Amino acid sequence: MTGTRIDKWLWAARFFKTRTLAAKACELGRIQSGHQPARSSREVRVGDLLSIQTEGGDFEVEVLALSEVRGPASVAQTLYKETEQSRAARARFAEERKAGMHRTPAPAGRPSKRDRRRIIRFRSDT
Repeated sequence: MTGTRIDKWLWAARFFKTRTLAAKACELGRIQSGHQPARSSREVRVGDLLSIQTEGGDFEVEVLALSEVRGPASVAQTLYKETEQSRAARARFAEERKAGMHRTPAPAGRPSKRDRRRIIRFRSDT
């Protein structure tokens, strides 16, 4: 096997739950191969460097093996190797996200009638 469609590989490597979601990510430009947006029909080969943007974070991975079949997570993790910069960036982003959640407390309850009027006035001014 010389190459595999990128949407099949992303699905098999468990970056996306369905192949349709993987194809949609390619269509939206969230998948890059060699700093070029990749279409879902592009073939992935061993040694390719991919940049993947998902809800879980931004990944930069090197393709180690090819697969068209979705298997267990332990097998999927052997298909790629994440770069150290990518791991560090995702860890840093997670820490920033955790720190940000503690700084902005949730409101104590529903806004009062007076607060609601202020909100409406604020939204209509901008």
